[in-house]
Amino acid sequence: MSRIERIGDAVLYLGDCREILPTLSGVDAVVSDPPYGIAHVKGAGGKGKHNRRNIAPIFGDDIPFNPTEWLNFSEVILWGADHYAALLPHGRWLVWDKLDGVASYDSFSDIEVAWSNQRGASRIFRHLWKGICQASEKDARREHPTQKPVALMEWCVGFVKGHTILDPFMGSGTTGVACAKLGRRFVGIEIEERYFESACHRIEEAQRQPDMFVAPVAKAEQIEIAL
Repeated sequence: MSRIERIGDAVLYLGDCREILPTLSGVDAVVSDPPYGIAHVKGAGGKGKHNRRNIAPIFGDDIPFNPTEWLNFSEVILWGADHYAALLPHGRWLVWDKLDGVASYDSFSDIEVAWSNQRGASRIFRHLWKGICQASEKDARREHPTQKPVALMEWCVGFVKGHTILDPFMGSGTTGVACAKLGRRFVGIEIEERYFESACHRIEEAQRQPDMFVAPVAKAEQIEIAL
């Protein structure tokens, strides 16, 4: 049984997005950071090249991600798309530079990549957010192991023309916070209750205090990417 919370212009569902999706209507776009099989790639021993220390297991991350059912929406932005690029049609690429000029200092990736079904130049967003190095939200606790900065998701939502945004893998609700700041309607789905509770709290705070998560938005640059 799913649970529904309505917070201002946001509707949040606790449950499995595959079961909830057929009941939804009026959604214009999907903007999400889905589980894309890192646990599957690194293997049962947890010692593969994608092993990340101090990160709790994420529901659904034990199998490869198939984006097919999300491609029917008119506007789509999916993070982690370099892991399933072979399953995607032609589109544009959005790249997050997590170091913003700081020299590489660990064995983890310095960038993350999203795919958009909208045609246009690929873009890059420079925002320091790696480990303890953060250019924004320095005093806020990270609620989810793969949580992204609000500034990044606000940048993503800025590419979307539709007013109602769906995040079927909501996590701790960062996309919803970005939508609250930008005055967009938001529909979020999360299967794990602890993250759902975090999302409810963060989105409620963002609707009451829209400046709470404000951070400088990096300038987008045009780049050429071959994946």
